[in-house]
Amino acid sequence: MDEQLPDVQASEPDVSVGLNRVGVTGVKKLVELARTDKRPIVLTAEFEVLVDLPGWRKGADMSRNMEVVDEILEDAVSEPTYRVEDVCGEAAERLLEKHDYTTKAEVRMEAEYMLKDRTPASDRPTQATADIIAGATATEEGTREEIGARVTGMTVCPCSQGMMSATAREKLAELGVGEQEVEEFLQEVPQAGHSQRGHATLTVESGGAPEVNLDELIATARDSMSARIYNLAKRPDEDHMTFEAHANAKFVEDCVRDMAKGVVTTFPDLPDDAVVTMKQSNDESIHQHNAHAERVAEMGSLREALAEN
Repeated sequence: MDEQLPDVQASEPDVSVGLNRVGVTGVKKLVELARTDKRPIVLTAEFEVLVDLPGWRKGADMSRNMEVVDEILEDAVSEPTYRVEDVCGEAAERLLEKHDYTTKAEVRMEAEYMLKDRTPASDRPTQATADIIAGATATEEGTREEIGARVTGMTVCPCSQGMMSATAREKLAELGVGEQEVEEFLQEVPQAGHSQRGHATLTVESGGAPEVNLDELIATARDSMSARIYNLAKRPDEDHMTFEAHANAKFVEDCVRDMAKGVVTTFPDLPDDAVVTMKQSNDESIHQHNAHAERVAEMGSLREALAEN
């Protein structure tokens, strides 16, 4: 006769300390996103599924976490799903229902997203990539969802460019070029500066699904840097990117500020309590360290700050 196995995870731990986040990470699943009058987008997504754990319980039910993810993703395939953040939100809410001992459930997802693009000068079709970042947190008070992206671009250091401009001004003066002509030349031809590959991260979190378009969010992040970059680049495209980046030199701090401006301009209908996370990290070309800046703020405070400019 079979005996019922004891529920070890529900037993009391040797050390009664509660844990904030317990669950599974690195769960890879296919997610199918429907599009109106277009073929669906199929993403290879990586999930982490977590709940909080009270001090009186030894462990979380890992199998329940996996069961919920499988259930939700099967539903996403069988029925039209247009937002990855909604997939995370529904999964988080089901986790909260299935774990009667928890007060918070979190689901996070990242996936590589392919975008159709065109080269800036030769106007050839190409593709760009962005990392989608989605998530949701469910509590008894409700569910907050997050959507965003991490993109790559190019930046040029204004400080090094300023020094090169000063050198060019001195050399042109030595060659007998008039002061007015020197100024006109430097205004028309941006001088060299050390460049970096930049990584911009932009996410928006709100109660329920944020009212933002993912492609517009990606474009806002890409345009916050000195110049966009492209997988395909003929010589005219390389010239275009180099010139554009040097004509728009930015510090890492400038990129975050321009992201803030872009969000406020592009998404005027976001509520004041929506939380915007903006990060910029640059792979420095002349240093062994990297540069980083970030800002986390509610939309209301960003609107107020920009209104003062």
